[in-house]
Amino acid sequence: MRADTADYRHLFLEDIPLLDVRAPVEFSHGAFPTACNLPLLMDSEREKVGTCYQQQGQEAAISLGHSLVNGTVKAARIEGWKAFATQHPQGFLYCFRGGLRSQLVQQWLRDQGIDYPRVKGGYKALRRFLIDSLEHGLARQPAIVVAGLTGTGKTELIQALDNAIDLEQCAHHRGSSFGAHARPQPSQIDFENRVAIALLKHQQKPAQTLLLEDEGRLIGRCALPQSLLQLIRQAPIVWLEDSLAAREQRILDEYVSAMLLEYQQLYPDDPELAYNHFADYLRSSITRIRKRLGGGLCQQLLDHLEEALGEQRRNGSCHLHQQWIHLLLTHYYDPMYSYQSQQKPRQILCRGDQQTLLGFLAGLPGSISASAY
Repeated sequence: MRADTADYRHLFLEDIPLLDVRAPVEFSHGAFPTACNLPLLMDSEREKVGTCYQQQGQEAAISLGHSLVNGTVKAARIEGWKAFATQHPQGFLYCFRGGLRSQLVQQWLRDQGIDYPRVKGGYKALRRFLIDSLEHGLARQPAIVVAGLTGTGKTELIQALDNAIDLEQCAHHRGSSFGAHARPQPSQIDFENRVAIALLKHQQKPAQTLLLEDEGRLIGRCALPQSLLQLIRQAPIVWLEDSLAAREQRILDEYVSAMLLEYQQLYPDDPELAYNHFADYLRSSITRIRKRLGGGLCQQLLDHLEEALGEQRRNGSCHLHQQWIHLLLTHYYDPMYSYQSQQKPRQILCRGDQQTLLGFLAGLPGSISASAY
């Protein structure tokens, strides 16, 4: 029989499966990457029990809860928990504070012959541990930032390094106006949890220098914690370079070819709907920055985009997309990046292409190793 645990670090470092028995609305506001939501109370049931608790007290609320989760409803939920426990024998369960709900689920499982341990303190304690770990970890964390013009492959470089945290992967967003994916971003809390867990894992490695991509305050709708943003702004940088032609091709691959595939995978039975969503994604990505582009350039980009979308719809060719991509890089992103760099000059440790930077980073004390690349 395994004991209940308060070893939160172990849970996150080992990616231990977690059974979250909170209501769906609680789970949607914030959870953990390895958690599965199998609620004791659904949202409407939780609301009724909460109202009863406020008006009549705990005993009446518990009695109401038992009447709401009874008979076939109770049996179905127990079957779900049993299946999770059987599939994940090393896991743990939790509710919000590690109180009545998780204790009740634990007891009902025990009645079925399954001893399944709880996380002491529940979600609240796990979340507090991650908040504190992130703040304390960043305060003593040496870092190097990968910077460079749009399309140089900064994310590719980050993903090739063992001692890097891919913040854009954590945010499920590529960090620009065109950075959205077909599926939505995580909640702010989920994003922060992912970053904190990634930092915990990084700090178990012998090489302590952390590689991060140069990011602004927001990655899509996910805001960087202030301590992380400060680290990025103060750390020295390595500057990644690539040719304009290679950058244009990379943008074409990511924002056109890969995004159309994402929508096709999201709507496998309706290719027309997939294409319409893809086209709307490109249009809205341009119009979102209309004020910064200026009316004339924005209209140019939209005209080229419509021409490219028409050709792509007719024969599948992506060739004409290169027109608006070239304009976007040379008339918007490059000048903007140049202006920002002049406003906030930073220490540059090395300039070069991907192989040059990989070689430089591998030669640093406590070297940063590259995975297969």
